[in-house]
Amino acid sequence: MDYSSLQNGSDIRGVAMEGVPGQNVNLTEQACRDIGRGFALWLRQRLGKDALRVAVGRDSRLTGPDLSRWICEAMGAEGVAVTDMGMASTPAMFMVTVTEGFRFDGSVMVTASHLPFNRNGYKFFTQAGGLEKQDIRAILDLASSEEHTGLPAAAVEKDGFMAEYADILCRKVQEATGLQRPLEGLRIVVDAGNGAGGFYADRVLQPLGADTAGSRFLDPDGTFPNHIPNPENQEAMASIRAAVLENRADLGIIFDTDVDRAGAVLSDGSELNRNRIIAMMAAILLREHPGTTIVTDSITSTGLASFIAAHGGVHHRFKRGYRNVINESIRLNEAGCDSQLAMETSGHGALKENYFLDDGAYLVTRLLIELARGRRKGYTLPSLIADLQEPAESYEFRMDLKLPDFKPYGNGILEELRAFVAAQPGWTLAPNNYEGVRVNLNKDHGNGWFLLRMSLHEPLMPLNIESDSEGGAKIIARELFPFLAGFDKLDTAALARFVR
Repeated sequence: MDYSSLQNGSDIRGVAMEGVPGQNVNLTEQACRDIGRGFALWLRQRLGKDALRVAVGRDSRLTGPDLSRWICEAMGAEGVAVTDMGMASTPAMFMVTVTEGFRFDGSVMVTASHLPFNRNGYKFFTQAGGLEKQDIRAILDLASSEEHTGLPAAAVEKDGFMAEYADILCRKVQEATGLQRPLEGLRIVVDAGNGAGGFYADRVLQPLGADTAGSRFLDPDGTFPNHIPNPENQEAMASIRAAVLENRADLGIIFDTDVDRAGAVLSDGSELNRNRIIAMMAAILLREHPGTTIVTDSITSTGLASFIAAHGGVHHRFKRGYRNVINESIRLNEAGCDSQLAMETSGHGALKENYFLDDGAYLVTRLLIELARGRRKGYTLPSLIADLQEPAESYEFRMDLKLPDFKPYGNGILEELRAFVAAQPGWTLAPNNYEGVRVNLNKDHGNGWFLLRMSLHEPLMPLNIESDSEGGAKIIARELFPFLAGFDKLDTAALARFVR
């Protein structure tokens, strides 16, 4: 079998159950068992030892129990001592490799993040962190082979880790504030979207003294009957915003399915996501680490860059993709440049102090510390980002590339766009740009910027447009549209409707 099509960057993802017309199951039982064998072989080669211990967890997806059982049994058959941790979050499944008393050699998380109910997949960790793209390729190559470890079969046991993980988060808040119940008197609501994040309400917030009445959709349900668990989803953010306002809460928290991403809503109903949550974390960390570099993805706003600079930091705008952002921050640190935060507008946020693990629960825990401190010292969370300049308008258009070999065509568009920009009055290429073509436009030409790039994995080109003036985005789009409309394999229909 050739399983290379199941690779999605540094993850494995596929269709795990029927239910969506035209989408046939490719993450079959055989595939899952072969992937388990492949991981056992890869881990043995990487660590150079035969006695291996691996933990496996899963989120709330309907196919999670089967995918977990299949990979557990396959690794056990290859001589790996496997512990099935049951329902868990993705960050917890890394922490199980580094926490005293556990320290597994590797771990597996069964998840497909925010993708539809019929999808599922695997994420892998060692004590060094999440696996990279080349590691996933190697595992899938081994899965496609007929190789075996030849070791005697080992047992599959059951245990749990989420209670210990929740205690780690509780202790973090208690130690930072010097109080056992620092959230006493505060109402904080959680919307888990029926994913794996419901534990945060009763195992973290309540022991710290918070009133969590009004929290929503805490029970795991892989059909996701209420909304997609995704802080980038408008319906999901509307849900947690409503919970905050209806319950007059001091803070609202929302997680994605496997809790590696988070968003929040402040007491006045304003959303804390995208540029705003990056600004909040930057403000907190720059107070503790003056001058540190904040690494973000490519679509962050000019206002965020100005905010970070005004607070004494350095903004390093890099590429989309949470592994790209994290690895760039790690690279900067290794080169002698302190970088405390790597964060995407999607809600993936990784802190140097926390193994550069993209952990939505840890991110929110840092907000809780600040909320408790602010109450004692007389400041609020909104005050930390009061000087953030936000765009008047922000749009994204996802334009399909309608041909099989799409990458050369898309890269050709980008090359021609660079030449086109040079001839346009009021347009300038953004300096230090690492992805696609980012262009700044002056006040006479829309007063903002646009970024055209290739998607990381799909045959499409996202176009982001932001303006600091009402109506400016349409001006930018109208000036850019004639150029893009000249490429017949690029679907510009949505952009055409916008500029009319």
